[in-house]
Amino acid sequence: MPVERKKPTLDLTASATPDTSNASIEQSSEQVTISLASSGAKATILLHGATIISWTAHGREQLWLSTSSALDGSKAVRGGIPLVFPVFGPPPPETPVASLPQHGFARTSKWSLLGRAEDDAGITVDFGLGSESLSQDVREKWGYDFNLMYSVKLTDDTLETKLVVQNVETDKNFDFNVLFHTYLRIPNVDNVSVHGLKDLTYRDKTLGNSTHSETGDTIKINGQTDRVYIDAPDEVVVQDDGKPIFTVTKVGLKDVVVWNPYDAAEQIGDWEPKEGYKNMICIEAGSVAAFQTLEAGFAWEGGVVHKAHL
Repeated sequence: MPVERKKPTLDLTASATPDTSNASIEQSSEQVTISLASSGAKATILLHGATIISWTAHGREQLWLSTSSALDGSKAVRGGIPLVFPVFGPPPPETPVASLPQHGFARTSKWSLLGRAEDDAGITVDFGLGSESLSQDVREKWGYDFNLMYSVKLTDDTLETKLVVQNVETDKNFDFNVLFHTYLRIPNVDNVSVHGLKDLTYRDKTLGNSTHSETGDTIKINGQTDRVYIDAPDEVVVQDDGKPIFTVTKVGLKDVVVWNPYDAAEQIGDWEPKEGYKNMICIEAGSVAAFQTLEAGFAWEGGVVHKAHL
């Protein structure tokens, strides 16, 4: 089904705004860090993949990041919030994305910092990636003309992420998946439960991508978990011992992925420490159960609000 038709609003010439006493930004050739003096909230985003590698709120780190993850641009980051576009998982054969690597190219491409904006709630930074910035190899594998703008907004207790996808072709539509692959840091996976997905249909990748119905009010992680919940509600809550620790709210997105490799993390080369699965859960908002079609000359946008309660 085609996505909603929207006139493009992407502006790749966003400019910076003056400093304020509360919000600040630090940048280098490799990363950008934004912070709020009033609460100590902070987020760091690599230009490689526009991957968020750290988010501090309530005085603690809220994202899980492998200690052996490559942060030098040599490969995709293991942890934080990588961006999945334009394909989720291994590319299906005989499709326009068939030649692309797993999870596409957004998480492995070099993005540009476009600008910043501030308001009473917090600070926003925008990043851009266009078809002209891709390597020749990727251009040959997925040859559409496009622009992406990724916005990251930091407030005292939330991290808001939004992606705008613009099809700048004059006569060609393209299909895409998109996912915010969020690794949330948790105290202990044995005590964590996920709420808000009851009665949904899900595909279980640990069982050959078979289809099932979620019957429980809560989801507990007792082993390797890799599920795509289809047409999920906008809000999912993660609790620890019955107390909310995260609320994940999606906007303009259809599905939710729940993932934890559990002891299969032993086979993941860049996963350290190997028992790190006990301190993370991926609650990933996206549109991945089916491809979306973006018509020539139009744009799509979707995003996620991550709220930390503790």
